[in-house]
Amino acid sequence: MGYDEPGRGAPVEPSGVPAAVLENVFDDPSHGEPGRDRIAVHVVWEFLLLAGLAAVTWLLWREHADALRGDGLKALLVDVAGFGLLTLAAGLSLRAAAVNLAVGPVALAAALHFAEQGDRGIQEALLPALAVAAVGGLAMALAVVVLHVPGWAASLAGAAGVIVYIEQRTAPVVVQGDYDPRRTALYLFVGFAAVAVLGGLFGAMKPVRRLVGRFRPVADPAQRRGGVAATVTALALIGSTVLAVLGGMLIAANHGGPVAPAAGLDWSVLAVGTAMLAGTSAYGRRGGIFGTLFAVSLVEVFLAWAAVRGWTISRWAAGGAVLGAGLLVTRLVETFGRPRSACVGLPGGPAGDGTISTGWALTPPPEPADAWPSVLPVRNTETIVDGWEAPRWDIEPRRWDADDR
Repeated sequence: MGYDEPGRGAPVEPSGVPAAVLENVFDDPSHGEPGRDRIAVHVVWEFLLLAGLAAVTWLLWREHADALRGDGLKALLVDVAGFGLLTLAAGLSLRAAAVNLAVGPVALAAALHFAEQGDRGIQEALLPALAVAAVGGLAMALAVVVLHVPGWAASLAGAAGVIVYIEQRTAPVVVQGDYDPRRTALYLFVGFAAVAVLGGLFGAMKPVRRLVGRFRPVADPAQRRGGVAATVTALALIGSTVLAVLGGMLIAANHGGPVAPAAGLDWSVLAVGTAMLAGTSAYGRRGGIFGTLFAVSLVEVFLAWAAVRGWTISRWAAGGAVLGAGLLVTRLVETFGRPRSACVGLPGGPAGDGTISTGWALTPPPEPADAWPSVLPVRNTETIVDGWEAPRWDIEPRRWDADDR
């Protein structure tokens, strides 16, 4: 490895191609821009989320300190873990560019199932629900990847089927059984935090990020993205459905009160909005590291503070506000998170390399033309003299009658 010119710091390989280009030369352009996504925008945004969480936590402490200690803190931690699993479900499908809008109805259906079957034991209530969720997620995934249709459309169809199951109940269902998740509140919160942060770390790695986001369209949205993209997207939809079941059961067990039948789409709006607020792009593939942990905690602490203040906030209103903010975050992530170009000379690449980007090839700049030719042209003696070119340099003077008359 050497350097292209003295005084410049751009390393080049013996072939003469800059190393930054060789690093990305095997990236398939049909899977997105070549290069590594920039992470600085996520760092800045996650710092702002942390600052907002600290401010709202201080307001809650000042208003009602018991909410942050003892049983109040345990209930809050379980709420963060339960809603965090629901947000992870939405975020996973968003990363795969096939958002699952059925996570809300699935979570509510799981809560109703747990309320009815909780007295049989946690395993007897949990395992059948997980099996049904996996089968339902598989059916939804097959519709998405085989027909190659948008995830939101297929998941809305799945949500309609789940709502039909929910509407078979006409009255709220009281939670049966004696399972109390607050006894293990700290472990549940730490488990959710570990999954969220480790998932963000793995998702920030270039190969993983490209693998998970292959379903994201880069040209015609109806064009198939290949078998790898279909497999990863199917697994993401199945996983998001299973996570929604776990989140719904945890929320129902934490509150212990009656679970009212409803559509559950308000939970979908809130979960998808929180995932986007965390820094996950609505277009798929891009996302942060600590964003999900901070955004979920911020939303839950704010709702707890609003409840202490006596405010009645509809879940639709909260979800709409969070989703609107998430759309702005998506624009920031897509604008400042795309990879820097490995080539320069055109807008979008760092200056100073002296090359011009033309697709995958590097075209060197044209050589500067010499101001004067190095060799004077040889004059032809048979050239006819122009009328303006009088022979002024003859040694002997010309006679007046030298010309033919």
